[in-house]
Amino acid sequence: MNGNTQPEDSSMTKDDSLAHCCARLDDLESRIAYQEHWLESLDRAVAAQEKRLAQLERLNELMQQRLREQQRTLQESDRDDTGFRPEDEIPPHY
Repeated sequence: MNGNTQPEDSSMTKDDSLAHCCARLDDLESRIAYQEHWLESLDRAVAAQEKRLAQLERLNELMQQRLREQQRTLQESDRDDTGFRPEDEIPPHY
């Protein structure tokens, strides 16, 4: 016997023992239902996070691609030095 069970004695009737077992069974069923609810909630949360992560990864790829294109455009404009550069233009107030 483990420490959670009590030996039957003459003061416990079969009805008391059955009621005790039913109460324990109800408690276990309640715990299982609660755990199943939390497991489903966690599963939904993980799925939502995976979806958001995929979106952020795609956005990151697009931003990196755009940055590379801008850098390439700047490098090409520096090589195609036609004499006009925006940073060489004198502001109108001079």
